Amino acid sequence: MRKYYLLVSDFDQTLSFNDSGLVLAEMLGIPDFQEKVANLSRLNLVQSGAELTYLLRHDPDFRRVREDDLVEVGRQIRLKRNIALLAEFLKDGEVESIIQVPAGYGKVAAVDSLRLRLGVPSDRVVYVGDGSSDIHVMLHVNRGDGLTIAASEARHIAQIARRTVISDDALSVLIPILEEICGYDQSQIRLVFEEQGLLIQEWDRVRTDWLTIRDGSGMAVEPAA
Repeated sequence: MRKYYLLVSDFDQTLSFNDSGLVLAEMLGIPDFQEKVANLSRLNLVQSGAELTYLLRHDPDFRRVREDDLVEVGRQIRLKRNIALLAEFLKDGEVESIIQVPAGYGKVAAVDSLRLRLGVPSDRVVYVGDGSSDIHVMLHVNRGDGLTIAASEARHIAQIARRTVISDDALSVLIPILEEICGYDQSQIRLVFEEQGLLIQEWDRVRTDWLTIRDGSGMAVEPAA
């Protein structure tokens, strides 16, 4: 029996290199974009990942943004290599019109809505993400025994995802899918890429240790007897 999977991917840093809000701010000369986003996060005014949407609607500096500005930003975003080929690999999938842009827990509802409408079991969901706005949906997919892939080494996301893949090529997200779902070994995966005229030149598998080391000079020391 043929099995069907639902593959859902975030965009910023997963398929591109740039934050669209940062590019927009730089293009229009709007200062302190990162500080604005950080303030929104501290105040919990919006869900993580929806900060730019809030700024476009409420911030005086961003209220002057028009459709032409957004189109130009889209042209300036530097995408990862081989996105077109990734789409070719997944050509049997379905791309639908964009109805909403959920963030945070809203992504959970969006993924579940797609999954239920398409009749896909929870253990056949694959989610690719890179930032804090993906935490809720990754935890949700993990609970359903799906596959979560981090495209960032940020600790808060890499520790949640079942797999982490770092590359400047969009096709890299296929590696854990071919391994975990299709059962391919490294030689078979290399062959798949070579059949598309691509060579996996470097493939390093390392375990990342995250440490916080502080000055211990203030520690109490017991006097010697």
